[in-house]
Amino acid sequence: MAGDEGKGEFNLQIERVTLEDDSPYECQVGQSESSIGIISHTVWVTVLIPPGKPVIEEHSGVSEVEWVAGVEYTVSCSVTDTKPASELKFTKSSNELSGVEVNVLPGSQEKLQNTRAVVRVTPQSWDNGNRMVCLAMNEAVSQPVETGFTMRVLFPPQPPRIEGYDRPEVKAGETLSLECKSIGGNPLATLQWSKNDEVISTSWDTVSLTNTARSPLSLHIQPEDNMARLTCEAVNQVTPVPLQHTITLRVVFLPSEVKILGSSSIAEKKQLSLSCFTAASNPPVQIRWWLGFRELTTTEVTITEASNGGRVTMSNLTHTVSREENGLQLTCEAFNEAIRFTKSESVLLRVLYPPQKVWIESPPEGKQFKAGTEVKLTCFSSGGNPTGSLTWYKDNKSVRYVPSAIVSGMMASRQLIITTQPDDNLATYRCNATNEAKAPPLTATTKLHVQFPPMNVKISASAKQVKRGQSLTLTCTTGSSNPVANISWFKNGERLRGFDLGKKKAEHGGESTMGRVYIKAVSSDNGKRVTCQAYSAVLTQGVNTFYRLDVLYPPEFSPDQQRVVQAVEHDAARLPLRVSANPDNISYTWTYHGENLIKEGALRHHLKDGGELEIWNLTRTDAGDYKILCKNTEGENETLIKLDVQYSPSIKSLQDPTEVDLGDTAEIVCTADANPVTPGMFRWGWLGEEERELTADQQVAEGATGKLVITETKRSDAGLYECTVDNGIAPPAKQAVRLVVRFKPELQKGVHLSKVATSGDGSKTATLSCKAEGIPKVEYSWAKNGVGLDLNHPRYSEDTVHEGALHTSTLTIINASAALDYAIFTCTARNKLGLDVFHIQLVSTSRPDPPTGLQVASVTHNSVTLQWTAGFDGGLEQKFRVRYHWEEAASFMYVDVFPPQATTFTITGLNAETPYNFSVNALNLLGESDYADGNAVLTVTTREKPEKDDKIPSPPETAETSPTEGPVLPLYLIVVLAVVGGVLLILNSALVACLVKKWRTHHSDAAGSEGKKGEGEGSSLTKPNEYGGGELLNKAARQTLLIDSCSELSSSVYESYEGDSASERGHYYYPASDFRPSLYPHQEAPECLSEGTSSFAGHWDQRRDAHEYEQVRDASLYEEVGRPYPPPPSSGYYHSVLDRQGRALLDPRQGSDPTQGAYQRRGRGQSEYEDPMRVYDSVAEYTPSWRDYETPSEMRGELV
Repeated sequence: MAGDEGKGEFNLQIERVTLEDDSPYECQVGQSESSIGIISHTVWVTVLIPPGKPVIEEHSGVSEVEWVAGVEYTVSCSVTDTKPASELKFTKSSNELSGVEVNVLPGSQEKLQNTRAVVRVTPQSWDNGNRMVCLAMNEAVSQPVETGFTMRVLFPPQPPRIEGYDRPEVKAGETLSLECKSIGGNPLATLQWSKNDEVISTSWDTVSLTNTARSPLSLHIQPEDNMARLTCEAVNQVTPVPLQHTITLRVVFLPSEVKILGSSSIAEKKQLSLSCFTAASNPPVQIRWWLGFRELTTTEVTITEASNGGRVTMSNLTHTVSREENGLQLTCEAFNEAIRFTKSESVLLRVLYPPQKVWIESPPEGKQFKAGTEVKLTCFSSGGNPTGSLTWYKDNKSVRYVPSAIVSGMMASRQLIITTQPDDNLATYRCNATNEAKAPPLTATTKLHVQFPPMNVKISASAKQVKRGQSLTLTCTTGSSNPVANISWFKNGERLRGFDLGKKKAEHGGESTMGRVYIKAVSSDNGKRVTCQAYSAVLTQGVNTFYRLDVLYPPEFSPDQQRVVQAVEHDAARLPLRVSANPDNISYTWTYHGENLIKEGALRHHLKDGGELEIWNLTRTDAGDYKILCKNTEGENETLIKLDVQYSPSIKSLQDPTEVDLGDTAEIVCTADANPVTPGMFRWGWLGEEERELTADQQVAEGATGKLVITETKRSDAGLYECTVDNGIAPPAKQAVRLVVRFKPELQKGVHLSKVATSGDGSKTATLSCKAEGIPKVEYSWAKNGVGLDLNHPRYSEDTVHEGALHTSTLTIINASAALDYAIFTCTARNKLGLDVFHIQLVSTSRPDPPTGLQVASVTHNSVTLQWTAGFDGGLEQKFRVRYHWEEAASFMYVDVFPPQATTFTITGLNAETPYNFSVNALNLLGESDYADGNAVLTVTTREKPEKDDKIPSPPETAETSPTEGPVLPLYLIVVLAVVGGVLLILNSALVACLVKKWRTHHSDAAGSEGKKGEGEGSSLTKPNEYGGGELLNKAARQTLLIDSCSELSSSVYESYEGDSASERGHYYYPASDFRPSLYPHQEAPECLSEGTSSFAGHWDQRRDAHEYEQVRDASLYEEVGRPYPPPPSSGYYHSVLDRQGRALLDPRQGSDPTQGAYQRRGRGQSEYEDPMRVYDSVAEYTPSWRDYETPSEMRGELV
């Protein structure tokens, strides 16, 4: 309610009016004391609902609609739920449309209405880009509500137009630039060019400003473009058929060639006919002829149609030529004055006429030439066009293979070179001169006179065959010769007496002669030649022929018939036969010991070509005389042939073995059976392992017996020898024989063998061994302190083993006692040639004896190899240690030898050209020996370092080398190795911590007593070995530090304080096997790399099979940095630094810088090293538990 009640104003105010509020309203006043109730007039409240945004049903939610111009479309627009009903109308391009059909329908609720309007629209091209709008309006709005879309009207473009062809014709070779344009259209037109209905261009562009599509075309005009149709087509999406503009090109083109047909060569006074034609042209051309500067008019011209609308012009010329016109230029000229064109073609006119004169230059008439002489004839001609062609003839036959003619101006010459033959005698040579003029040839002739020997010789015989002793008549006739020849007869170079039968005329102007000879036939004449020679004394030449004699005779053996044949056993033998007969159809009969060998079924005897006998698989029994009988139709003959069968050697006897006493002469005899027995067929060889040559003086042969003689035999002469017999026939015989050299026993002796150690407490067994070499068999006996030992005693037993020349006797003492058995035992070895004695002392276990014989094996620029002889090991396993020193070193360096028992060792990492002092001693569990050879010092100077070009790899000399000089690893490999190293470092730290904790738990109850024992040992450095409560350890030994670990595999290098002399005070060191630092596993290279060369990871990665150190036996030696185990105040402490080679650098000195001492002992400052990989603190004053390190009771022995 609203209004002033005091004034009686009670107005009804409706907020947020809804459709439900559309109804009649009355104001009612109730009854009062003074008035009755009243009701006001009825008031209608009409609620107006404005229209929402109309919806175009066909294109709802679309902002642009594509239509085709001229096509009718239906558009429906509707608006819903309005009150009152809305009025709908359409506008197109801002123009209201008529003919709208409107329908009003009920709305979704009572009192609401829907309105729908439909209109038919035909868009035009000018509607493109304008809007189609639907407007809705009722009483609730003051402005209509509209919706609509933009019309995209597609319509065809205007027909295209070709621009740029504004001349009636265009010349071939020019470039014609055309442009096709098409205006309007939506979308703009797509253009393409075609020529004679073939597409030639599809490129175009558009100009939005002028609403134009255009396509340029550049056309290089060719003659074939004449009358071509050029078409430009325009089309878009709504073009029903392409729109076109076509032009026809008229091309003016010239003929591409002018050509003259026909030959320009013709004989004088003849009529010349030539044709000249042009290629197609537009327009056609005219033709005229010129001879020199004179125009020829005797022509006939024709013009014909050609391709591309062109014309072909042809002109035919006829002209009678004269000699004076020769060489003039004949020209065909094509021209067209209208287009200012001229093109011509020319040829030279050749007028042909015959030569004028011909002659021959030859030797003087009547000159004589010997056959085979070279004669030159030259023919000349002059005049004529062309110059005359010269041809040679011999007796009317053309001569072949004549050199070509030579032409010079109007002259021609052709030379004929003749090597004279008999048929050239009195022959006529003619030269003809002709040319293309076809006139009768001009001719010149000449004759030659040739002397020649007989052209051939023939022999005729009175009979073809003649028997031995009969007579034969031979007649010789020569061919033509000039002058006549004389006849001579020869038989095998021997001149025969002949008879002259006269001469007669023959061919080529020569003469023939005849001669005869008579021969008495002998068998040696069979097959021999009888020669008839015709000789000309004038020419000093002759010709001959021969007649081979055919003499019939029975078989005859040649004087060189082989009488003895040698063959090898088991091979095949062929008995050669040198027999001749005529006729040579010979039958052969072979017999051996009267038996016919060639018979049916014979397996080993075969008749070969020439009657030779072949015997297969020879045996020694086949040796002997073989008889051969030969027979033919003229008679028979026989002879003997001896067969000698040779065979490979065999050894009949060889004494094996052959024995000889040492120092005597040995003679090994080898007897063989062989044929033949040849000098030097015996050969002796040594079959031992080492190479040995036997001299010629030692090898003696007498016939079938060979001997090997060895004087003053030595033990080394014993062994296998081989007798080889080789007479050249395989296989050689071989047999081995053993030479046995008898000698008295020789025992193996030595300082290290002269002692045997045992505990001597009566609980152990002692074993004494004695080895001797000797032949024959060696027998042993034993004695103790000079008294023969009763081997039947239950405490003693002896066993002898024989292995060839080595004989081993082992004495076993059961329950060995120091009181009873610490003595000198004597081993005696004997055989029938003598005896040998060796004394062995049974003693208690002790420290080893010093090595002996220290010497240098080899030296390089950075290494020295030493070798020595081991001493007695004290009954325990011993090891060796090398000590060395150089002038600049602050202290001695110590290297544990590996393998521990090796007596040859190489110290590496040395400086070049530096003197070093070396010593070596031995160690076992009970201590160490003095240094070798009475504490002698061996001084060795290393060699000069080789040049880089020598390509000898060597480690860097000093630690100052820059890290960049070492091998550079790939970055990814460095990262991987760094990660692996870090993981291993963490694992190792954890392992060390566990072991430290375990050890401290195990030894906590013994810590006090061990400290006291450690202090007591410091004053007993010079005392001898004691076998009491523990191992004597040297304080200096505990200060021995591991500073290097790569001199050899698993070897250790130690460094002592300057001034500590182990050799003088008998220091004892921890055995190398007990010193086990907690280091990463790494490859132990045979030669150490100096600092800075490579990282520890590089060592680890080089070899997968690298040795790994065992776990730390005593974890208290190295503890992690920061562990709560401070060093005892009474002693120093150690710092161990792992350098980049994985080596432990330890410093036993105290100070603010625990690593400084280790660097200074190498002569270098800490700043020169790279940062250490890791630092360990070791517990300083650790004395091993006696329970762990005391000498076992069985190793103590007893003091005697």
